[in-house]
Amino acid sequence: MLSSIGRFPVTLRTTRSFLLGLTILIAAIGSASPAFAHTGEGMAGGFLSGLTHPIFGWDHVVAMVAVGLWGAVLGSPAIWILPITFPLVMALGAALGVAGIPVPFIEAGIALSGVVLGLLVALMVRAPIAIAAVLVAIFAIFHGYAHGAELPEAANPFAYAIGFVIATGALHLIGILFGTLTGHAWGKWAIRAGGAVIALVGAAFLAGVA
Repeated sequence: MLSSIGRFPVTLRTTRSFLLGLTILIAAIGSASPAFAHTGEGMAGGFLSGLTHPIFGWDHVVAMVAVGLWGAVLGSPAIWILPITFPLVMALGAALGVAGIPVPFIEAGIALSGVVLGLLVALMVRAPIAIAAVLVAIFAIFHGYAHGAELPEAANPFAYAIGFVIATGALHLIGILFGTLTGHAWGKWAIRAGGAVIALVGAAFLAGVA
């Protein structure tokens, strides 16, 4: 069975191939980061640091994948609106973190985003696009703030922001491609299972900060 994103047809084979390639690329970037950190070029405190930071935090990873996955479940236009809304608002949250403006319950908000978004996917909740976008934006504030607050003092904030926005987009894309499996009878159960796993990961982090 054939699914599609926009005008581009997506088969199960191409989805698997892309996910595998993207996973290998992310792993390669992560393994290369220590080498860049010792080149003296400041990459560890700038672009590369921003690029790898979301990847090495499972609380961030599951929520960002869930955004793309839920967007795919909701279909057009949510499949594009949610993955665009999240990094844009996340950048605002990062600016708050860099500025040191206090925002309460950051860690709890990040963990809760995994729980809520995971459950929305697992239950295939079809919320109105406005409500979905606002919910995603709220969680994006927490994730962005954490990135901004953890920015190294010597880092280039602009390069760092570009890095974590790109990484976030890649994780959203993984979720979107996973969501294309909804076109298959068994794919819906795979998506529900993925949402359940995301919710459990979020719950584990939530228990840790409670």
